[in-house]
Amino acid sequence: MARARTQQAPSSAGGAPTSQGRLGPAERAEAIEVLKGTNEPGAELDVLIVGGGVVGAGSALDAVTRGLSVGIVEARDWASGTSSRSSKLIHGGLRYLEMLDFSLVHEALQERGLLLERIAPHLVRPVPFLYPLTKKFVERPYVGAGIALYDAMSMAAGRLRSVPLHKHFSKRGTLRAAPSLREDAFVGSIRYYDAKVDDARLLVDVVRTAAKYGAQAANRVKVVDFLREGERVVGARLQDQETGEEFEARARQVINATGVWTDETQDLVTDRGQLKVRASKGIHLVVPRDRFQSTVGLILRTEKSVLFVIPWGRHWIIGTTDTDWKLDKAHPAASSKDIDYVLEHVNRVLKRPLTREDVEGVYAGLRPLLAGENDSTAKLSREHVVAHPVPGLVVVAGGKYTTYRVMARDAVDEAVRSIDTAAPASCTETIPLLGAEGYRAAWNSRHRLARWAGVHVARVEHLLSRYGSMTRDVLETIRANPELAEPLPGADDYLAAEVVYAATHEGARHIHDVLTRRTRISIEAWDRGVSAAEVAARLMAPILGWSEPQIEREVKHYLARVEAERASQEQPDDVSADAARMNVDDIVPVRED
Repeated sequence: MARARTQQAPSSAGGAPTSQGRLGPAERAEAIEVLKGTNEPGAELDVLIVGGGVVGAGSALDAVTRGLSVGIVEARDWASGTSSRSSKLIHGGLRYLEMLDFSLVHEALQERGLLLERIAPHLVRPVPFLYPLTKKFVERPYVGAGIALYDAMSMAAGRLRSVPLHKHFSKRGTLRAAPSLREDAFVGSIRYYDAKVDDARLLVDVVRTAAKYGAQAANRVKVVDFLREGERVVGARLQDQETGEEFEARARQVINATGVWTDETQDLVTDRGQLKVRASKGIHLVVPRDRFQSTVGLILRTEKSVLFVIPWGRHWIIGTTDTDWKLDKAHPAASSKDIDYVLEHVNRVLKRPLTREDVEGVYAGLRPLLAGENDSTAKLSREHVVAHPVPGLVVVAGGKYTTYRVMARDAVDEAVRSIDTAAPASCTETIPLLGAEGYRAAWNSRHRLARWAGVHVARVEHLLSRYGSMTRDVLETIRANPELAEPLPGADDYLAAEVVYAATHEGARHIHDVLTRRTRISIEAWDRGVSAAEVAARLMAPILGWSEPQIEREVKHYLARVEAERASQEQPDDVSADAARMNVDDIVPVRED
């Protein structure tokens, strides 16, 4: 019975947590051994989750905190798909209010409040936006009423103090808030608040929190097939991408949370899947903060959707686009046409136009939209759906990053209905992620932490904004080896200690995991991380057991990847951009016989 399994020794499926949320090499190896052991009588998992995006990670946390035995696998790195390439916003979706989708907005605002106040206050923060008004008399009452309703729905969701209320600005007040705006581009504005997040870091914290509670988590483990007993799915055949070894893991229920890969994963089981997902590409540009002056972000209407200009540390993130994508899903490419589109629209409101030379970073991601009859991806639903296409397999798809916890809860609810053991209701709305509990106290102690570690308080503040109360763990590595307090070449915001921590605690297996997701060097540095690549590789090598040839291969691969991405961004369309990006395959470790 499931109850007995959840009380087994720590080395068994669903046993007591032993890692305290670490995802290092030893913990990954142990998780794989546990997954292999589920073929023993009475050792099967209650739930096996396929997909290491935010919904899969949220499902693992939801299931394990209900007392179920849980495994989660990801074919590449945690957050390597959509969940590291979003607009970095936690928001209710102001434009969905205009579409009269009140239930989606209410749900998202409720989740925004939970993330800000309880679940991840170290990573999710309020951010102000200006909504420029371009027409006198008519537009202000119409838009103002919508934003007032947005605030009212936020308060109705029970999160009164999550963010400040909106405020109307005159033309002069708008220029004080955003001096770089063209005076002829607006007649006034309304300031309102939403929230922003480092999406990949939040996901890693969700996975680590699930591991803390006993989930067996392994990245770079791919599903190659599903195990069947008649029509029923009873587990999966897995391949360790680092060694090439194949093995089987058995579970009473499997949750498919693979986002834009939903159809492909579902097709391994049945050709009559209930869900169809279309991929919509959105690209973002990253420019230095000093390229234009503003104390707030911007939200701009376009003919297709909206364009956000989001404050991001010493940078702005500008995006996004919304176009159908039917090419490579692992590495969606931004074309020259995409970049020109974003620049054209943001330049309509700026005194000094941005140019290609101002763009430091570019990234592209895919939204998993529920397919419908409409040809426009901008009009497809952002609602999520949970289905049970065959016994033993639950599929969850659609939705928004902001509502990942609700999607995860609904997926686990569906799985639990088919497990012949009563399971408690979801409790994740009460569970802070690792780094959240004690964060505010740690922030108040930042000067003392800085003296203790021997680093400048500004460094501690930056670490607190990324690791929360786990910052002390990063600083411990610096106290043990003061050389790790040095910043990485070409990326002054990030310390060598963070590379070490990414490999020992956060599941990083390759240098692009660190430079692209554990940090944001690949989009924030002028050289996109080229000068930091070898330093990062040599810091990771002793932790991951890399030989000198493997170090060289890691660096060579990263440099080739940067060049392929740059080349793709010079191409005129999606097809040629995809071809340029696909010149570099994913790295495969040297496998010794």
